[in-house]
This record gives sequence, C-alpha cells and structure tokens, in this order.
Amino acid sequence: MAFLTRLQSFARTAWPWVRVPFWIGMGLFFGFLLPYTLILNKRVQDRFNDLVFAVPTRVYARPLELAPGVAMTPAALELELTFAGYSNDGKGEVAGRWAKQGTRYTIASRGYAGPDGGELPKRIRIALGRGQVSSLVDADSGKPIKLTHLDPARIATVYGAQQEERRIVRLADVPPLLISGLQAVEDRDFKHHIGLDFTAIARAAFANLRAGHTVQGGSTLTQQLVRNLFLDRNQNFTRKINEAILSLLIEAHYPKDRILQAYVNEVFLGQQGSQAVHGFAAAAEFYFGRRLEDLRPQEIALLVGMVKGPSYYDPRRYPQHALQRRNLVLQQFQQTGLLDAAQAGAAQAAPLGIADNAQLPHNRFPAFMDLVRSQITADFDDDTLRAGNLSIFTTLDPAAQLYAEQAVTSTMKTLGKRGDPVQAAGVVTDAHTGSVLAVVGSKIPGDTGFNRAMDAQRPVGSTIKPFVYLVALTDPSQWNLGTLLDDGPISMRQPDGTMWEPHNDDNQSHGMLPMVDALAHSWNLATIHLGLQVGLPRIKAFLESFGFTDINPSPSLLIGAQDMAPLQLAQLYQYLASDGHALPLLAVRGVLDGSGRTIKRYEVQQGPGEYQSAVRLTTWAMQQVALFGTAHSIGDSGLAWLNAAGKTGTSNDMRDSWFAGFTGQHLAVFWMGRDDNKPTGLFGATGALRVWRDLFAKLPTRPLSADPGPGLELAWMNPSDGKRTDPQCEGARQLAVVAGSLPPDTEGCFWQRVGDFFGGSHDNPPPPNPAPVQ
Repeated sequence: MAFLTRLQSFARTAWPWVRVPFWIGMGLFFGFLLPYTLILNKRVQDRFNDLVFAVPTRVYARPLELAPGVAMTPAALELELTFAGYSNDGKGEVAGRWAKQGTRYTIASRGYAGPDGGELPKRIRIALGRGQVSSLVDADSGKPIKLTHLDPARIATVYGAQQEERRIVRLADVPPLLISGLQAVEDRDFKHHIGLDFTAIARAAFANLRAGHTVQGGSTLTQQLVRNLFLDRNQNFTRKINEAILSLLIEAHYPKDRILQAYVNEVFLGQQGSQAVHGFAAAAEFYFGRRLEDLRPQEIALLVGMVKGPSYYDPRRYPQHALQRRNLVLQQFQQTGLLDAAQAGAAQAAPLGIADNAQLPHNRFPAFMDLVRSQITADFDDDTLRAGNLSIFTTLDPAAQLYAEQAVTSTMKTLGKRGDPVQAAGVVTDAHTGSVLAVVGSKIPGDTGFNRAMDAQRPVGSTIKPFVYLVALTDPSQWNLGTLLDDGPISMRQPDGTMWEPHNDDNQSHGMLPMVDALAHSWNLATIHLGLQVGLPRIKAFLESFGFTDINPSPSLLIGAQDMAPLQLAQLYQYLASDGHALPLLAVRGVLDGSGRTIKRYEVQQGPGEYQSAVRLTTWAMQQVALFGTAHSIGDSGLAWLNAAGKTGTSNDMRDSWFAGFTGQHLAVFWMGRDDNKPTGLFGATGALRVWRDLFAKLPTRPLSADPGPGLELAWMNPSDGKRTDPQCEGARQLAVVAGSLPPDTEGCFWQRVGDFFGGSHDNPPPPNPAPVQ
C-alpha cells in the first residue's frame, strides 16, 4: 500500500514534466508510426504473397536427340553442349559435365521433364564417325542405348520489365549444406531472433570499433532479405529504420522456413550485363553450369561466401578474392561441424571450378521468339505469359540457329562495303515434320528490330517456278520432264493497254528445250509458255490452297511477281520437302504448368499426301538445278553428296536474292535485299545461295536420296523430241518419269543415223553438265 502511495505521489510530481513528451509521443505513435507501420505491413504481405507467383515463364529449345545413325559432327555436338550449359571438365562424371577423347564423348546428362515425358539423368558414351553417331552406350553399365535425349537449353525468359533471372526452388530441394552453411556464416541465431539480432549488432559494433573500419556486419538474414525485396542501397537513418520495422513485420507474419526459402530465391549474387542474378539456383547455373542440387561443398561455400559482396568476390573478375573467401567459409563449415577436417581440406584444395561458358539464359533469338509468340497467342495471352510459372518447349535447334546466323555473317563479310546496306533473313525447318528449327530476322544476330523472316514481304522471283512445273506435272499424260517447252519471245497486252514483254536473264531465247532444262536454267520465257498452257487460274488456286489470299492474278506471277516473307516461302517449300504433305510450320511443341503437367501440346497428324508423283518429279528436277543449273555451285563447293534440291530466285533489277533448298533432313530458305528496296547487285546464286551453302557446310544433315522415289522410274529420252529412246543413242538422257506413263516402245537411233548420213545436226544438244546416269 505504501508503495502505491509513493508511486502515485511520484506520478503527480513527474507528470507536469513528462506530460508534453508523452502526448507528443502518443501523437507520433498514433498519427505517424502506427499508420506508417500498417502501410509497411500491407506492403510486406503483398510482396511476400507475390513471391509465390514470381516464377517467370521459361522457353526451351528442343531436346537433343542422340541415336546411332543420327547426323552429328564433333563441332555441332560441342556447340549443343555449350549452349545447353554443359562444361568440359575432362571427366564427365558430374551432371552437366562432359569429357572428350578423340571423337568419343562421355556426357553426364541432367535429365528433364517435357511435354513428351522426359528422361532421367544418366551418363552416356557416344562415338562419332562419318558425320553421324556411330555408337551410343550407357557409361555405367556399358549396355547399348537405342535412343536418348539431352535436356533442352533454355533460350528465353518471359517476364516483366525487370531484367532479373530466378530459378525458384523449394527449401526441400536445396542441399542441406547450403541451408546450414548459410546460417553458420551469415546468421547463426536465425532460428531464435525476431528479425533483429541485438547481440550480433553489439558484437559487430565492437569488432568494427576495434578495427577502425567495417569488418563485420550485424544484419540478420531477414534484414538482408528486406534489402533485396524493398530497399535501395543507401546507408541512411531512414533506410535503417525501415529495414528494422520491415524485418520485425516479416518475422511476425511468416515462419522461419518461409523466410529462408524467400532468401534462398531472392538473394543477389551477381550480374550478367543488364541481367541481375538472384537466388542460389540461378547462381549455380550462372557460375557452374549445373543445378543447385548437384553442387559440391567447395561450390556451395563459394556461393555462400559471395553473399557478402557479389562484385568483390566475383570469381571471374577477381578469382583470388573469391578463392580466399571460399576457403574462409570452408573453415567456418569445419568449425561449426558441417564438414570434417578431411572434407574441408579436400574442398580447399580444389580449384574454383567456374564453367567457362556458363551463363544465364537470355532472350538470344528474338526472331524465333516472335514466331513462338504468334503461335501461342491463341491459347495464352500476354498477361498469362507474364504471370509466369509456365514452361514453353519449342522446336528450336541451337546448332541450326547458330550456324544459320554464322552463315549470314560470313556471307555479309565477303560482300565488303557493298554489303553494308544489305539485309538478310532466313528460316530452317525439319524437312519431314515442319518443325521450325531456326529463324534469322536480321543480318545482326540477336537484333530485336524488324523481323524480316516474318514480316518482309518481297518479290520471290524464280523460287515460285517449281510450283508452276508441279501443277503441270500433276497430269503425266500431257507433261513430263522431257516434254519440250517453247522458250520463244512473248508479247502480251496488259489490261492498261501496255505491252508486257518479259525476257530471260541472258536476254536470249533458247528455242525448244526439255522441261527439266527450262527449270534447271530458270528460263523465264519457257516457264511463262508452260504456265499459260497449264492455266493461270489453276496455278493461282494451288498457291491459294496454302492459305495465301493475295496471289497475283496476272501472268507475271509465273516468274515470281509475288510478294512473300521468307517464312511464307518456307511454308510452300515445306510441301515439297515433306513429299507432298501440306504441313503447317510449328515452333512450339508443348506448354507445361508450374507443377510439370502438360496443359497444351502442338502436333500435326500427317495425311496421306497429295500429288506425290508430281512432287517427286519436281524434287528430282530441282536436284538437277543443283547439279548443272543455276545452283550448280552447291556441287562445286563440295556439297554434291547432299543431293540437294533447290531453286534460286532474283527479283527485278536484282533487288532481292533468294534461295530455297532442302536435303533429306533440313529445309532452308534465305533472302537478301535492302530495306529501301534498292538494287543489291546480287543474283539468287551470288547472295542467298552462298548463305545456304555456308549453313550446310557445318550443319549435320542427311542427304536427299538420288533415286526418283516410289511411283517413278528413270527413262532414256531423246531431248530433241521428248520421246523414249535407247540409251546408246547420242545425246540420250535419263530422266525421271511417272512409272508407266510413257509408251514402252522406243524410237531408237534410226532417225538420228539418217540425219547424220545427210549431214544433219542436233538442234538441242544436252546441257554442258548433264545429270549423271543414276
């Protein structure tokens, strides 16, 4: 009772002195601190809840298929491995590493999940020879493997404006050594403090005072997380107050494991250009080219050590700083019982082990990504993609894409200064499935500007001609490759009253000549005569059947007065390359949600094919283009073994240079021209064809069969009249025809001998480099 009396007396005496500060304090608390804390509280909850959905949408290339007989070269395999983040450690024992001995490789795959299932990690041994996989075995058991795939490279990340890369992981998937080691080095009392560790703050203050400069920090992991999520790097009183309040609020709302998981995924650990590296999983990929769960103790120690200063301890820029920091962390691991002396000593003796070519995936192929977006917008809008947590599996072939870019670059260099204003674009597809393997939208790799592969509508020139011949060849009773065509002059009155008088590139007419030669040498006049006989409406309707709605109705269509983008021309040529199957060009294989479930698959069911005999005849004729016609440089350059089929194209005044051609595995279409539509000085054979050749000089591919194909036969024909003849007759040529379409009787050499007897001559000699006898 006496105590209460004295307390009341003291209060009456002291109240006049503390009354003003008390009410000021209460005013500050209710008027500012409490509302401010509530605002920060709302911000904390919103940000933390958003972290659940912060996984960006990731875009992947196709898995690399490996099987005996698959076309592959050492250079292409190593390019694929490097691009997928694999590194050569000389052993190939750890996931994401490989080793080489001659043309034999040991690869430790990482496994993956995709729309077609996926594969588990495994170690394989692969031998290469003669441009293909010669053997494939399991490296551990030695048993042969019929087919396997390497995990696909990540090629892009779709997120908002912030250029950050995260690989979100659950705490259960993080190596225990990293979790324990992080707390041992950065916050030993993490499990017990309330967001602020006053003991650590006092300890750090004493250590810094004794040293005369900052040698130790007192921040908790929660405070560090607050800096990453909410605050800038300014060191001022206001920021420190905010940091303290936010840390207390986070600890009040969320359990320790949730805070730790957020930290593991959010901590800043480096920079790749403008792209920040956040989280230990992204850092594992960036520095070591491997998944977080595959890291070894010394690698975990380096990442934990880098938390203190990612720039100062950057192992690529300052390897000595990084090594010293890593070894200090390993000592702390040993002191806290996380590693024994032998483990710590072995880890300290190991090199840093930074992968030379490891990097974060970034949007390296914007032209291809434009096509991906255009094909998935019907199912996924921009908001859905930016919301993230999707995995998009595409058809991109990294080797095809990179080799195509290199082919464009090397061709441009050969042009010198006259190539400065010239641009380029191209599309590479799988010849059988229509999968788009590469898209080049500019002569500058990675250019995010105008995508010429999809959007540059330019006259296609003579690349349209094979389809004129194809429509004719659908009637084998009237047309075959030996049918004589008139390459004489043409003069036609146009609707506006002017005369249309086309000519050949050499400004000459060549009389009557076999259809195969007219296509091989790309004679305009013969093609126009043929097209008019076949019927312009038939040809126009055939092209419109591919979805084109603006086909030129005039005869100039027959020699390429039709605007198309490279992607559209590739769609047309896909019909030829896939043996008469009208396949849509697809860039997306499937989409998975955040749980790994396939929510959308994109696939095409092939039909029986149409006009296949005509398609095969046209293909065979286009192979002659590459043997002795306008694309004969393919054979001259050492690529004759490909038996490629193709066609050059040049628009009026040499404004556009085109080439479209395919092997037994790949179709590629390239265009070169100027954005201002001025002449380039390039024919199809001196521009785009050179890019095509450079690509296939490197890209592993299978040759196209030299045989005419099912339903066709080779027949000896007289090029003077297009009739069947005997092989021993002078000038006789062997041409592909529809089986049974020619009368079995031959005219023999009688009339030829009569002509020789009377001193006659041959009006139509064979081409200077005729197709060899098959």
